[in-house]
Amino acid sequence: MSTTQWHARAAELAFDGRALIDGERVAARSQAVFDCLSPVDGRKLTAVARCDTLDVDAAVASARAAFEDRRWAGKAPGERKKILVRFADLILANRDQLALLETLDMGKPIRYSRGVDVPAAQNCIRWYGEAIDKVYDQVAPTAQSSLALITREPVGVVAAIVPWNYPMLMASWKIGPALAAGNSLVLKPSEKSPLSALRLAELALEAGVPPGVFNVVPGFGDEAGRALGLHMDVDCIAFTGSTRTGRQILQMAGQSNLKRAWTELGGKSANIVCADCPDLDAAVASAIGSIYFNQGESCNAPSRLFVESTIKDAFLDKALSMIPDFAPGDPLDEASVMGAIVDPVQMKTVLGYIQAGKDDGARLLAGGNAARVDSGGLYIEPTLFDGVDASMRIAREEIFGPVLSVLSFTDLDEAVRQANATPYGLAAGLWTADLGKAIRTARALRAGTVHVNQYDNDDITVPFGGYKQSGNGRDKSLHAFDKYTELKTTWIQVS
Repeated sequence: MSTTQWHARAAELAFDGRALIDGERVAARSQAVFDCLSPVDGRKLTAVARCDTLDVDAAVASARAAFEDRRWAGKAPGERKKILVRFADLILANRDQLALLETLDMGKPIRYSRGVDVPAAQNCIRWYGEAIDKVYDQVAPTAQSSLALITREPVGVVAAIVPWNYPMLMASWKIGPALAAGNSLVLKPSEKSPLSALRLAELALEAGVPPGVFNVVPGFGDEAGRALGLHMDVDCIAFTGSTRTGRQILQMAGQSNLKRAWTELGGKSANIVCADCPDLDAAVASAIGSIYFNQGESCNAPSRLFVESTIKDAFLDKALSMIPDFAPGDPLDEASVMGAIVDPVQMKTVLGYIQAGKDDGARLLAGGNAARVDSGGLYIEPTLFDGVDASMRIAREEIFGPVLSVLSFTDLDEAVRQANATPYGLAAGLWTADLGKAIRTARALRAGTVHVNQYDNDDITVPFGGYKQSGNGRDKSLHAFDKYTELKTTWIQVS
């Protein structure tokens, strides 16, 4: 579709910012709203319900009633599968609308909203729907006089709080396994990007998910999010976002009813390129593409690039030749590969880190400025620093923007030590032709995912999550069911 056609479709798009509780679109009890502004051009998209404790109470009560009367949990796994597969089909059928909502709401290029996020979201819902009637329970190896059954049961009412950088995809990572397992769900999307989550809930209803099973309460973290964290009738809370907020989520779980609390948090991922890298061009393309994808607004972005000193100059020459290809463009132009920063707060944060890099003595080789300032939107040039020291803020703190810090090394063990010298442990990368070196180094890197001779390859069948302050849970794969189910032992005395 041409850029003109996408803009025309965007102009015709209808927005509904009301919450979805007990199967109905409703205003906040207080009637309060907040403006949803597009980072693409600064225009107001719609007013969104500003849900607070009263709305959360209503949503949780709706979810609890749905769980207790077993309108969803009581369905056979095969029945839940059919409905979730229909839900996935509807996501695909509404692909253009959902992609537009995502692009206008948080600024990512339409080529990725439509080509990556929507297909990945539907695939996640479909995969968990297909999986749930293929997951078996167990019989323990007890004495013949006993029969011990180990079964999984839904945990109950699940609260999910998701971030603004991949609104639809991060929501699907919670929605899929939570609903497949038979839970009821209350979803709070980020106030910075709430629109696609609200539309997903409508499509779930259309697919046959009963009212009350999937509720959405848009609002702010210190209002709706806090109410969910402290709610005494929420059995499990799954959170993706910052480490600072994740800490608060865990504290609130302890202060309330000791609800299960699962967190997928920040990252400051290291990407290590050794001199024996089997394909330097591929390593450069991967490093540049991975840090500037989604405007750098990815928790697992390889923002620390360690390059062995003997190949660093060649690496940087190739990298600098590629950077112009990532200049921010109109997100509704399918040729654009980098879009807008989500909001003015994040824009200020990223520019502040760029200034800190300069002040600390790093060498700015590319970018560093606001871009497309006449558009009314929020854009930053792809930025690359060389001469970065591990003590600098840009090498220690999560920036969440299109900023790459390059560090050189001569000793791989020292590079690994520096890679691990961070409170985070979400992901890491390694480029080497030596299989033994790859295995030893992957074992030494303290990260939930270690990529070898690639970065960012992904599949729904593998778990995603981190070590240390990158969180305690895993999204994706069958392991995600561990978060949303209880293990029950039924001991039967036979004789």
